[in-house]
Amino acid sequence: MSYARDSFLDLLVGDVTALLDGPGRVVVGITGPPGAGKSTSALALATSFGGAAYLPMDGFHLSNAALERLGRRDRKGAIDTFDAAGYVVALQRAAGEFGRRDVYVPAFDRSLDEPIAAGHVIPAECRLVVTEGNYLGVPDGDWAAVRPLLNRLYYVDCSAQVRRERLVARHIEGGRSPQAAQAWVDEVDEPNARVIATTREFCDRVLADC
Repeated sequence: MSYARDSFLDLLVGDVTALLDGPGRVVVGITGPPGAGKSTSALALATSFGGAAYLPMDGFHLSNAALERLGRRDRKGAIDTFDAAGYVVALQRAAGEFGRRDVYVPAFDRSLDEPIAAGHVIPAECRLVVTEGNYLGVPDGDWAAVRPLLNRLYYVDCSAQVRRERLVARHIEGGRSPQAAQAWVDEVDEPNARVIATTREFCDRVLADC
């Protein structure tokens, strides 16, 4: 079922509040295609709960040096350009280390276009962890281990036109020319979006029509 953006955060807060009535740590994920607003939604949800921690999948991008070695630098963001197994381990620790120790996880610095080690921390006593990224619902390979580790998975969608405008602007801000930015959206972001769309059915709620 899809929900309008203005009511989606309220629904998420209600869902998560109910989950937090139970024991232990709650880990919720937000997925969706590039440019749909995953990070914005995840940070808004985390902000709604004091002390919530943020675990972005983007921190598990392979480094640019690793991508150069693999010949994948020109497809950065594709499903095979992440350390999926490392992300799974981080989620396992996030789910299992509650009350025992802090868990440090990498961030992603857009200005450097590189992951940053220990950029975020999940405090030992933190009840809620919000994670987000493109491939959280993928049922194949190492990614298949992600969904069972999440108490809830939400899908953020958006019109292709709005997503494209956001992505082109993002790539230009990152240093690409307008032509190169548009080519990257066509050749990299949109093929990724088609893969991600196949995972929509595995999500608990869908936010659409932004």
